[in-house]
Amino acid sequence: MSVRCGCRLSKVHDSVQGADVPLAVLYPAIGEEKTEHFGPYSLDVAKDAPPADGVWPLVVVSHGHSGTPWAYRELARHLALAGFVVALPAHTGNTRLDNNLAGTVANLANRPRHITLTIDAVLADVTLAPHIARNGVAVIGHSIGGYTALAAAGGIAWSGPYERKDSNAAPAPVTITPDPRIKSLVLLNPATFWFIAGSLRPVDLPILLRTGERDDITPIEHANKIIEGVAQPALVEHKDIPGAGHFAFMSKFPPEMTRPNFKPSQDPDGFDRETIQPEFFADVTEFLKRTV
Repeated sequence: MSVRCGCRLSKVHDSVQGADVPLAVLYPAIGEEKTEHFGPYSLDVAKDAPPADGVWPLVVVSHGHSGTPWAYRELARHLALAGFVVALPAHTGNTRLDNNLAGTVANLANRPRHITLTIDAVLADVTLAPHIARNGVAVIGHSIGGYTALAAAGGIAWSGPYERKDSNAAPAPVTITPDPRIKSLVLLNPATFWFIAGSLRPVDLPILLRTGERDDITPIEHANKIIEGVAQPALVEHKDIPGAGHFAFMSKFPPEMTRPNFKPSQDPDGFDRETIQPEFFADVTEFLKRTV
């Protein structure tokens, strides 16, 4: 029987935040796929199906501001079918359903901790743990999810007057504990507002960096800060996608959510995000197979 995309749903408790982090995990499975709905998003998965034989690397996906991990559902499913366990945490306090911590120091601290808690939870899952390789984890991050990935991998983040709600506040470091299990990053139009000179020097691992030529939210300067700031710039594999905007690496939104006043559903004129996905998915898969 061919491998299918399994799906397990759970929650991870963050005792520091005092909140639960919803978590979905996609993985190679044996079972019958059905179209399942996750809020307004649908995906063909085999819910709670037995894992297929084998041992696979773990990949964690960090979504963007006021977002959802299901916005990357097609990439996640592709990776699961390619032989990865893909963890999809929803960053409580900065999601489409609960965005009350947006623009706060707490959110900058919570997000990287959610990555570590997610890794802990998946490695402790009795069903999945025997099928997960223990030689490293990769993190994929989009927009502020790119910040999250860099911070979890050792980047030193700083909060400013905006996050501290005080125009006279001096920059202050955000309390984050790096996770040494992270061995590679995939950064998609990453946000680097919270990193200053020297902040990214502790990040010393392979990075696949993809940006959109027409990104007006985190333009190319953010990518340049990463390339120039990490320990080994030669480990950064960067490609700027012609015509792409900030949301180009997300899955298409359902028709009922696709409208001009919902920016994540829109592409720049003359660009269709679906046209880049085969090559984009292949690039990510090949990079992860080399680095975790």
